[in-house]
Parts: sequence; structure tokens; C-alpha cells
Amino acid sequence: MNEKRLEDLETKVAYQDLAIQQLSDIASRQQEQITQLETTCRLLLERLKDAVEAGRPNHSGDERPPHY
Repeated sequence: MNEKRLEDLETKVAYQDLAIQQLSDIASRQQEQITQLETTCRLLLERLKDAVEAGRPNHSGDERPPHY
């Protein structure tokens, strides 16, 4: 194998290593964001559920409707 071809292959491998590391970093950051968004959604759903339950009056079946 001639030296120029070997040097070209080494250069390609170096660029590929860099690209792989960059993609790995991006994937890691995205996973952190996904985890944070899931936590936020879970908390918002709990707050919404609590707000709906707090706003719901506790009527028993014996009460007259308001139009009587």
C-alpha cells in the first residue's frame, strides 16, 4: 500500500472518530433533555389532575339541582 493511500485512510478514520464523538455527545444531550421533559410532563399532569380534583364539587346524590 503506498504511503499516500495510507495517509488518506488515517485521515478518514480521524474524521470519522471525531464525527462519532460529536454524534455521541449530541445523543447524550438529547437523552438528558428527553428525561427532563418527561419529568416536567409528569409533574404537569399531576398538577392538572390535582387542579381538576380540587375544582370538582363533592355532590352527593341527595342534593337538589340548582334550578329547584
